[in-house]
Amino acid sequence: MADTTPSMDPARAPLLSLAEVEALARRAHSGQTDKAGRPYAEHLTAVAAGVRERGGSDEQIAAAWLHDAVEDAALTREWLDGAALTDATKDMILAVTKRAGEPLEDYTARILATPGALLVKESDLAHNADPGRLAVLDAPTRERLTAKYARVRGLLGLTGDGRRDDG
Repeated sequence: MADTTPSMDPARAPLLSLAEVEALARRAHSGQTDKAGRPYAEHLTAVAAGVRERGGSDEQIAAAWLHDAVEDAALTREWLDGAALTDATKDMILAVTKRAGEPLEDYTARILATPGALLVKESDLAHNADPGRLAVLDAPTRERLTAKYARVRGLLGLTGDGRRDDG
């Protein structure tokens, strides 16, 4: 999707509210669908709700709404750099943005090293690995994704239910 949103200088503009971030994310991903053919906004809604339910901050909820925007090229990195968001929110978004050719170990290490990012990824994984969502996929895709999500959870130290294993 082409980035048509004007860049904002955070030093001069007030920060985007959560409602504005949500509207922006919905516009940015408009017309996109997930692997099951569902509107992508449903995934964003679930991830943001999951962060909220897990006690996340407004910065983490904003990052949840935008967690796939740069990775999916719905918004550009340049837009994000100039966006009226806190540096912490931007850092979380970039931490959960998978880079082409990046080893999974490097990706998960970056998430663990970025304050607040683990909760966003935890919620993302919980929704992605939801058995109801996976059930509608063909068996090879379902099995591949189930294994992928389990590996990511393991590298992040999350238990099978997606919660952090601090034991």
